[in-house]
Amino acid sequence: MPGMGGRMSTVIKAKISRLLDRAEDPGETLDYSYQKQLESLQNVKKGIADVVTAKKRLQMQSQKLEQSVVKLDTQARQALSSGNEDLARVALERKNVAQTELQSLDQQVTELEAQQEKLTDSEQKLRAKIEAFRTKKEVMKAQYSAAEAQVRISEAATGVGEQMADVGLAMQRAADKTEQMRARADAVSELEAAGTFDDLTTLGPGQDDIDRQLSELSSSTQVDDELAKMKAELGSGAGGGESKQLEEGQGS
Repeated sequence: MPGMGGRMSTVIKAKISRLLDRAEDPGETLDYSYQKQLESLQNVKKGIADVVTAKKRLQMQSQKLEQSVVKLDTQARQALSSGNEDLARVALERKNVAQTELQSLDQQVTELEAQQEKLTDSEQKLRAKIEAFRTKKEVMKAQYSAAEAQVRISEAATGVGEQMADVGLAMQRAADKTEQMRARADAVSELEAAGTFDDLTTLGPGQDDIDRQLSELSSSTQVDDELAKMKAELGSGAGGGESKQLEEGQGS
């Protein structure tokens, strides 16, 4: 799917760009740019030095040609004075060739001087530009460092605030639980004082207070009935003497 491939490429490029943006240090980037500008300045200076060197070589050759022109002119005069016109002619021909070369060298020297002047002017402008960039670079680095420090301080302050907020919430929860436990204790004490909590072990499963009272009443009636029955049995079976002894024994 070509569309899916394009989208994946865009996503990957975006993620790489974001990673590079996080890894990029503005201070290092500015220093790198400044270093590159210094290298450019050095290249311009080297170019100026090369031009000056070439000009000096041409000037040296020009001086030699000038000396040669003077020498050939002298030789031509001497040959002509000696009556050797042919030799004088040869000397003058060589003198003309030297003068032609000298003119060409002078023209090249002039061109090199113009080139040197342009390079020198460019070097001065580039130097001023680099110096301005250096000043701006240091200001930007200082501003970035200050902003970075402010961010760290703000983040640290924010972190402390969140921690204190968590502590405050924990204390509030503890206070709420304590208050709830106190209220429950007071409620239990109040119910206990009111007799609501009697011995629950005397109650059977599913019995309430009414059931308990009815059960106690039924148990008491049953005991009275059994006691009356026993008295009747003793009175009829053992005679009056045994009943009397039993009564006396009970009385004692």
